[in-house]
Amino acid sequence: MGRVLDKKLARCALGLAWTVALAACGGGGGGPMFPPFLTAPAAPGDSASVPVPTAAEDPVASSPAVPPLDPAAPLQPANPPTAVPEAPVVPPAPPAPEPREDIVKSSDVAAQCAAPRTGIDPSTGAAFTDLQGTLALEKSWVRGWIDETYLWYDEVPTYLLAKDYATPVTYFDVLKTPKLTASGKPKDRFHFTANTEQARALSQNGTEIGYGMQLAFISASAPRDIRVAFTEPGSPAAQAAVARGDRLIEIDGIDAVNGTEVDSLNAAIAPQRAGVQHSFKLRANDGTERILTLASASITRDPVPTLNAFTLPGGKRVGYMLFNEHIATAEYWLTATMELFQSIGITDLVIDMRYNGGGYLDIASQLAYMVSSSAATQGKTFERLQYNRKNPFQLTPEQTIVPFHPTALGFSEDAGLPMSAGYALPQLGLSRVTVLSGPDTCSASESVVNSLRGIGITVDLVGGGTCGKPYGFTPQDNCGTSYYAIQFQGVNDKGFGDYGDGFKPTCAVVDDFTHALGDPKEARLAVALHLLGGGVCPTPPSSVSKGDIAMRKAEAERVPYLVRSPILENRLLRPGR
Repeated sequence: MGRVLDKKLARCALGLAWTVALAACGGGGGGPMFPPFLTAPAAPGDSASVPVPTAAEDPVASSPAVPPLDPAAPLQPANPPTAVPEAPVVPPAPPAPEPREDIVKSSDVAAQCAAPRTGIDPSTGAAFTDLQGTLALEKSWVRGWIDETYLWYDEVPTYLLAKDYATPVTYFDVLKTPKLTASGKPKDRFHFTANTEQARALSQNGTEIGYGMQLAFISASAPRDIRVAFTEPGSPAAQAAVARGDRLIEIDGIDAVNGTEVDSLNAAIAPQRAGVQHSFKLRANDGTERILTLASASITRDPVPTLNAFTLPGGKRVGYMLFNEHIATAEYWLTATMELFQSIGITDLVIDMRYNGGGYLDIASQLAYMVSSSAATQGKTFERLQYNRKNPFQLTPEQTIVPFHPTALGFSEDAGLPMSAGYALPQLGLSRVTVLSGPDTCSASESVVNSLRGIGITVDLVGGGTCGKPYGFTPQDNCGTSYYAIQFQGVNDKGFGDYGDGFKPTCAVVDDFTHALGDPKEARLAVALHLLGGGVCPTPPSSVSKGDIAMRKAEAERVPYLVRSPILENRLLRPGR
């Protein structure tokens, strides 16, 4: 591993700021990999109004007038009652029983597909086991799988019937709890499906179709504010010098700010195949505009694209790393980064996870182990997984524990990178770490924060509140669709995991699109360095731009503004774990 670092990563003299880009190496249905990005503007006067009841509808308005009582008059009934024989009380008829779906064991109907796959399954190297079946059987599998494994299976409404939904995916979409968090958000806002082949490529190697520019939708409805958050090294966008902060003004001549042709805009933003060309009009931070043509390509995401290091007054040596994805290749690049930081004597660390939606939980565990010390992690639990009371996977208590992994687990090997399973991971031995966060900091990224706090490591959050997802799952394929239903809640070594509304920041700092990520002048990193130098959280400015107001609102409400595949916004367990 040391030889790899000598060849791959530039060493630097202490106190010299540096930046290194680390380049990662590299059917069925399942619905779109991305949700719709943009919404059309509402028509004038299209606001909802509350109907005013008419006299016939209003029980108060329709009641006959009652004359006022004369306090001097004796109380007498206006019409004295006459004796009437008492009629027998007949109880009301019981309500008709609510229709319920017959639930079968998922294993009895698994892989019985309306369109069976043939050939070799790339995940196993063996032939697909699909049999000829029907959509009805696929829906039966979905209902059984939810009843067996879903964390809140007993909160799923029982009146949802398979016959009312056209496909297994649309049926799956509604089979979840209707309950809310304390702040009023849906408790389960993470339920989704994906094409199995595409999901595997993205979670293993970070490969997907696109231009290599991650867009931030500060406002997705007109007037829209769409900016470039970052670009992938070597991608078409990076080669065209697209930069962080560039604003999207037009696509193929269509107004991206106020236009109503949202289907065309969305199709161009998220191409479904390589080689598709579209023109983009961008406005840079200095106000200059240009039009460029980008062709979609297969993009390999780099999990750790930017590093930097700083020496503060007093001799503190601070390492900075931008960590964007908990994908399989991250095992290698995180290890390489920590070995580099260790070699130059880092005493403090800033992990930029503002855009990290999560991924493999084991990668999160490895990162937390490398940040901390053996004394802090010895015998401690990184995360304990709490399943529903049926114990759907028949796990022993020991099998529900994710430890702080001290060695490589084989992710790198599987991805073709030169690090074998069992390789001893380095440790920085820190008692404090600073994380740059925001509403796109989700799931496995939150697990890093929660689990380090669970063993007494101080974690300062600088930026915005996190998304609030202490849940995860093992994706399950059936007939070419991978189903992602919440199966467990993760708790740290102290037993805490109740953060469905996210973690609040130590210092609230709005995202700064006017500086590159890793630039010490970028607002969030600047505040982190200020804190590490002994400073305090700054007072928010009294006057802010409209864009800043929109971002502050999104971050206060924990509303993510990156739109990407939900596969990148999760806490995933390795298949077969």
